[in-house]
Amino acid sequence: MFSHFTALCAASLLMVPALHAAPAVVVTPDTIPKRIRAQNPDLAAARLRIAEAVGRMKQAGRLDNPQLETSLQHSRDFREGGIEIGISQRFPVTDRLRREKGISVTELKAAELEVRQVEQKLVSDANRALIEVLAIRLRKDLLNRQSGLTKELAESIRAAAEKGEGSLLDAGQARVEAMQADTEARQLDAKEASALAELKPLLGIRQDEGLVVSGTLASPALPGTGADPSRRADFQLSKVEADIAEQSIGLEKAKRREDFEGGAFFSAERTEDAPEGYENEAVVGLRLKIPLPFWNKNEGNIEAAEATHRRKQLETRALAETIRHEAGGARSEMAEWAKLIREIDSQLLPLATKQATDTEAAWRNGQADFQTVLKSRAQRLQLESTRLDALRDFHLARARHQAALGNF
Repeated sequence: MFSHFTALCAASLLMVPALHAAPAVVVTPDTIPKRIRAQNPDLAAARLRIAEAVGRMKQAGRLDNPQLETSLQHSRDFREGGIEIGISQRFPVTDRLRREKGISVTELKAAELEVRQVEQKLVSDANRALIEVLAIRLRKDLLNRQSGLTKELAESIRAAAEKGEGSLLDAGQARVEAMQADTEARQLDAKEASALAELKPLLGIRQDEGLVVSGTLASPALPGTGADPSRRADFQLSKVEADIAEQSIGLEKAKRREDFEGGAFFSAERTEDAPEGYENEAVVGLRLKIPLPFWNKNEGNIEAAEATHRRKQLETRALAETIRHEAGGARSEMAEWAKLIREIDSQLLPLATKQATDTEAAWRNGQADFQTVLKSRAQRLQLESTRLDALRDFHLARARHQAALGNF
């Protein structure tokens, strides 16, 4: 009775981790963008760039703080002296502050596009990792089916050999082929674990948290031939940076005239006027400082800003061409993989399947050896593996095509 109670307690303790285990996260190709936007830590950190830009925008275009000026003087015996108190303010005579404010507003747009650029890259990386996982699982299914068929064949050969109608050597060879398929499937388990380890941090999933990948690789379907780079965040960012560079030219031109400084002051003075005694005097006045543009007219900074603007324009055009080439190259690759898959499905696989069936029938009739049967099965398996590789590479090219166009 005591041992039975102890066993129940042990079983209950073993069930505790299972009851409190965190549920696994289920991910499909359609849920990747939403998951990344909600959970990716790198994207969360990148969003702070927007807050930084908002702070700079609030600060831009403000006047300098006014300055309080004081001075005190007196004689050695403290009988004579004076005091002066003034306040001054620097203010621009150009539209420099308005231009600084406008640039800060455009920089906020640039920060938002930088965050979108990070998001698009993360989604692209996650898509590629997910495709690898799905392709590995399809190959594992293929190997498991091949192993199951070979085991059934080995069992039938063994049963026939026990009746004196087959060869135990052929049964052993079939079991070896099945074990080889099982070994390859176990190797793919390690590759799948590696791919999942790459996918988890992109989706913001903890290392100890489970991940269930759902979905499959769809049949090949080519996208349209259009290649509009306007959806790419980095292309939009490049255009905004060109706008900032253009606005910076106006800002540098506005800096050719330095700020004026104006102010007011009050001074009081006590002096001795012998032999009549001491005399007090108070003065109120205005002060104005005007910088003279003799030596520095900001020519160098203006030339640099103009060169930066031209460079940004050329970079934007170059990026547009690069995007079109990337999209066109990915689509051409997709077309080749789709063509290969159609040829395998319509011509090669039916022929290999018929050859394997005919070879097995000939072997059962004593017209072929067992090695020929295994060879024909291996050829069909190789064709199916080639088709899976082509399907995987098609979807990887499709992911690059989507990334090239920013289409997620």
